[in-house]
Amino acid sequence: MSSPVQALTGVPNACQILPTVITGGQPSAAHLKALHEAGGLIVLDLRDPMEPRPFDERVTASAVGMNYVNVPVGPGTMTDETLDRILAVLRDAGDRLVLVHCGSGNRVGGALIPFLMLDHGLEEEDAVGQAMRIGLRSAELMEWGLDYARRNGSP
Repeated sequence: MSSPVQALTGVPNACQILPTVITGGQPSAAHLKALHEAGGLIVLDLRDPMEPRPFDERVTASAVGMNYVNVPVGPGTMTDETLDRILAVLRDAGDRLVLVHCGSGNRVGGALIPFLMLDHGLEEEDAVGQAMRIGLRSAELMEWGLDYARRNGSP
């Protein structure tokens, strides 16, 4: 059995930032199957349902035994409600392994800043560093995540 990161070999910006959270860009159907075999149980997709995809991710995730959740992140959805939904999925997952992905990892990085700060105690600089490792390249996404964390009890 491969590790979760090995299961995502070839996925842009694939990395395991926490024992229960693996991140990256768009996986293939084969990646989802391999990730499930490596312990992945939840797919949190941050792409808009209208974005072009190489396969039906919801159907494929279900077929291999994974739960699929779509919380689109984009110019019209960068709200507290969106981050609340993302955090709820991650918090409700408990010790189950979650794949959080978008097309490249950019949106994932911005969306996970509050989780890293509020739930895992990272300071802003460290959370931003991890977000950049995940694939964050947008100042707007970074500020979205930081602003939410600051307003919601960041240490």
